Amino acid sequence: MKVFEIPKTIQDSPRLVLIVPAFPKLSETFIVSKFVGLLERGWDVHLVCNYSDAKDWSAFSQLLAQPDFRERVHVTWPQSPRWLAGLLIIPSLVRGLARSPKIAWNYLRKGSNRFGWDILRRFYLDLELICLKPDIIHFEFGSLAVGRTHLKELLDGKLTVSFRGYDLNFVGLDQPEHYQEIWEQVDSCHFLGEDLWNRAVRRGCPPEMPHKLIPPAIDLSRFPARENLVTQFAQALGESIKILSVGRLEWKKGYEFALQAIKILKDQGIKCHYQIVGDGEYRDALTFARHQLKLEDTVEFVGGLSHEKVIQALEKTDIFLHSSISEGFCNAVLEAQAMAVPVVCSDAGGLAENVEDGVTGFIVPNRDVQATAAKLTLLSMDPLLRRSMGFAGRVRVESFFQLHQQLDAWESFYEGCL
Repeated sequence: MKVFEIPKTIQDSPRLVLIVPAFPKLSETFIVSKFVGLLERGWDVHLVCNYSDAKDWSAFSQLLAQPDFRERVHVTWPQSPRWLAGLLIIPSLVRGLARSPKIAWNYLRKGSNRFGWDILRRFYLDLELICLKPDIIHFEFGSLAVGRTHLKELLDGKLTVSFRGYDLNFVGLDQPEHYQEIWEQVDSCHFLGEDLWNRAVRRGCPPEMPHKLIPPAIDLSRFPARENLVTQFAQALGESIKILSVGRLEWKKGYEFALQAIKILKDQGIKCHYQIVGDGEYRDALTFARHQLKLEDTVEFVGGLSHEKVIQALEKTDIFLHSSISEGFCNAVLEAQAMAVPVVCSDAGGLAENVEDGVTGFIVPNRDVQATAAKLTLLSMDPLLRRSMGFAGRVRVESFFQLHQQLDAWESFYEGCL
């Protein structure tokens, strides 16, 4: 991969700081693509996180090829144990005042009137942002911005937030005004699709809130088109069908419904091999469900894989299955279509905006095992249908979900804020 050299002129562009819990993460390739893509377009992008492990970088070739990017990832000072954080407050004040004296002093002056002595704790937590002096602060998940909208005033910058699904679907449901401060303070919001925007309005977001719908995207240069779709798809009846799911092993992904659908296929005499790529706290429960359904010879838990290995798995797949019961949009479903793999997915959340029902795959009712099994059976028995839907999926991604289109939208979003 070509090494990108950061141009000197990038320092003259607006400084954008992305805030995430950890970086990089296998389940958040979209953050990596955005970070790298905007840098390559000349944006002065930095990233602030609570955790970054060097070994995780090895899973992303685009990061390994750009060693200078590491200097733009800033890890916050430790928050536990609390006694250590307390001891580090004074050094953090010294560092902040030395690195950004004007910004740090204004932060303390304005913040002390609002928060009293608690401003020292907040200064410690916001130290990396104070040192970076951002023009725009972007929280990549809505829940991260709660309690931190003071940054807009204290750092005198723009504040933007992304809502990607979990933050609106689950966080703070028992608190009607959980996101009220965000609706009142941020300059603009980003949503993956229409479904999440409508959900935000139902949770109190004013309809006139400046916002932009920017769906996930695919870097098609990393997803080569299949050289011979006929050979890949036209398997003879009786040959084992390969079915794949990719996603964290957690309850909201609905894997128990996928397993039950696979059980129906097996009972019908359809030979299939179902691989689940991903790790998570739900693995023991799913392993037990596999045992109860007597699917040990049919279902394989692969564990977490690098992005490159996920693409390799998709190359060998006939059908992609996604039985999620809650979803913002789902990158994995897009990636399956990019690899010309037909999709069977639930109608949870934004999935209906992701797949073109009856064209690039099938959308079935949430938790409907029989409907899921019926569509899997149909695709298993019809190689030509798999081929046509797979081809249509590739065309759909090429038309609407390419990375350069998403980066164009991000640049427009941030330029609008400025």
